[in-house]
Amino acid sequence: MTFYDLSKEERLVLVEKINQEIQNDLSSGKTENITAYFSDDDTYIRKTGYLAFGGIFYDKPELQQHILSTLKSLLKSDTDKVRQTVVNAAGEIGKFHFNKVQHFFDVGLFDKHHSVRNAVIGSVKKMGERNSITVLAWAKTYLKHPDKEVRREICHGIELRGRTHPQDILPLLKTLEFDETKRVSDTLIHVIGQIAYKKGCLKTVVAHLNTWKNKPLVEKALDEIINVHNRYKKFAVLTQQEAIDYIDGSYGR
Repeated sequence: MTFYDLSKEERLVLVEKINQEIQNDLSSGKTENITAYFSDDDTYIRKTGYLAFGGIFYDKPELQQHILSTLKSLLKSDTDKVRQTVVNAAGEIGKFHFNKVQHFFDVGLFDKHHSVRNAVIGSVKKMGERNSITVLAWAKTYLKHPDKEVRREICHGIELRGRTHPQDILPLLKTLEFDETKRVSDTLIHVIGQIAYKKGCLKTVVAHLNTWKNKPLVEKALDEIINVHNRYKKFAVLTQQEAIDYIDGSYGR
């Protein structure tokens, strides 16, 4: 039986049980329950586990150092789900204390399993919303990394901050405009489209694209922006035609 097979009342009881058992482990120096929840096949059980870590970190300052050392130990686990959940737990802490958990992302970014690397992307997204200056400064150091997958993952990871504050990530994205790897340039184009459809964002994005030198890539990015305004028409501020008209009147000027 999975988490969402339970009734709402049963889920609340289970969440409380998971929180309490994880806190008991941390208080007693054990990891049996933590490991069990972090390795559970149910995504929502693992999520409850890493959210518990975030909550305990802030609620129990006396346990913070032990929490960090426990996560550091579990990051060496042979089980990819455990390592994935560790990175997600570090992401909860990094929303406000990135300097305390940067190590987990430096390591997780190069993990052999894609789920752990994806957890880094997801964590960068959620941390970037709350702790943008520190997280984006860290992300910037990897945008010229020789590993194309690292560049792609970082590009993807900073997307969420750009949806509300495109001006924060556009200078970082610009460093990738001449990247010769198709997976990276495809992700770059995707991200540009994703940060251009909310209120006030199109103007900011187009103005910045006017400073880019790789015109063929910019043309593809503008096409993606126009397509996004159709795909996300229920959420976009402008209609697709309004976006086209704005781009025609603003790009290249």
